[in-house]
Amino acid sequence: MQTTLTQREANYGSYNAHAHTAQWLKEVMENSSKWQSLSDEQKESLHMIAHKVGRILNGDPNFIDSWRDLAGYATLIVNSLSKTDGATDNKVVKLKVKGDKLIEL
Repeated sequence: MQTTLTQREANYGSYNAHAHTAQWLKEVMENSSKWQSLSDEQKESLHMIAHKVGRILNGDPNFIDSWRDLAGYATLIVNSLSKTDGATDNKVVKLKVKGDKLIEL
């Protein structure tokens, strides 16, 4: 177990510093005006993103897996919203999800 903890600290920094950073980020998010309007999936993804950001800021910022995980949680929400009526996208033109299709507004 100690070997695992030592490896994790090398990648992610001290647990104490990481916990402080992640909790501060989560507090900022939870005190935002839109927090209560988010789905449970959106809240959890943002919590996990804060967790991953805390690791990046306190550990090895060049550890690729941390960035991959962060992107993964955002991708889960993109995939979910892509199937959600009323979700919008503003890539080139304003689009809205209706049923299983994107329609131009």
